[in-house]
Amino acid sequence: MLRIDAEQRRARLARRHLLLPEDRVETVPEVADAVVALHSSDPVSVHLSAAARMRAPSVAAVEQALYDERSVVRHHAMRRTLWVATPDVVRRMHAAATRKLAGPEHRRTVKMLTEGTTEVSDPEGWLATARTHVTTALAEHGPMTARDLGVRVPELMLKLQLARGTKWEATVSAHTRVLLCLGFEGAVLRARPTGTWINGAYTYAAAGDWLEGGLGDLAEREAARDLAAHWLRRFGPATSTDLKWWTGWTAATTRTALTDCGAVEVELDDGTGWVAPGDEDPVEPPGPWVALLPGLDPTTMGWKQRAWYLPDDAVASFDRMGNAGPTIWADGRVVGVWDQSSDGGLRTHLFGPLDAEHRDLLARRLEELAAVVADTRFTVRFPSPASTALRAGGTG
Repeated sequence: MLRIDAEQRRARLARRHLLLPEDRVETVPEVADAVVALHSSDPVSVHLSAAARMRAPSVAAVEQALYDERSVVRHHAMRRTLWVATPDVVRRMHAAATRKLAGPEHRRTVKMLTEGTTEVSDPEGWLATARTHVTTALAEHGPMTARDLGVRVPELMLKLQLARGTKWEATVSAHTRVLLCLGFEGAVLRARPTGTWINGAYTYAAAGDWLEGGLGDLAEREAARDLAAHWLRRFGPATSTDLKWWTGWTAATTRTALTDCGAVEVELDDGTGWVAPGDEDPVEPPGPWVALLPGLDPTTMGWKQRAWYLPDDAVASFDRMGNAGPTIWADGRVVGVWDQSSDGGLRTHLFGPLDAEHRDLLARRLEELAAVVADTRFTVRFPSPASTALRAGGTG
């Protein structure tokens, strides 16, 4: 069995994820395909993940790709997470990971309508009618916010009482559940945000109007095969545990996808891994490099088993739920964290010393990041303990 050590894995990561300046690309779709998809739970992540990998990064370039060209699309997929990917990849993700969520979410919404209000006597009928009214309104009037939909479809403003009588009691509008269900079904997509690029509130569009052909009707097994193959080409070698975690699949689906895509078994430092067929040859190690990646960057979040790139002293760059905050990378390892202070400055904290060459590279990356962010002030949605301490204490 071929053995691939951690040093070779870090070399592959650097080159395939476009983290070397000489490997940067021109367009957002190229960036998205290089890491399969960009995390979008925090809208800032999409822009800064793309910026770290583009020759001429800008907020405008990402917005043009997302909202004008629609060469990348935002959609719920793996692990119920929002992602941004090219249309072909979004369709694979939808068939392989999203579509199976529609049934459970529908049943959950029916239960909420049954238990959360006395105004609905027929939850199934109410939900079917609301779905029709929403899709009709979007088809007739184009993308709208949830609030605007509530004006045109007043029944969507129905209030639901959740967890009544417990400490988790809350009130939500039914429209949030209707739109979530429609998203998992593939009937709607998120369009432009209601504010600037750091805003996570979006307008909604009929999927077929926003994306020609909509999300399609790919077969689940074939979509899972192709998604696994794409992921291995960008993140391999990796373990089946890594792939299962990244996709949110069951162990059985993961095994089937690996078999179907012809994955090749290899030996890693910490056990058995997989590479895409034909991807056994070594990658030339790069020279010294540094990257500044935002919270939830797909590189930082790409594997569940992280010891080969996450030293023990860098564990605080993830929160207790496994979400990565903004990180500093050097030669394939997480070596520190960064954050934006209230005055807009970029501060850093290193977990250990860097030599002069790496400090110079870090300074260049900070200049590049500052140019992209410009006067925008943002707060990380999922800060890590280390980045939270940096913001509070002003270390850097």
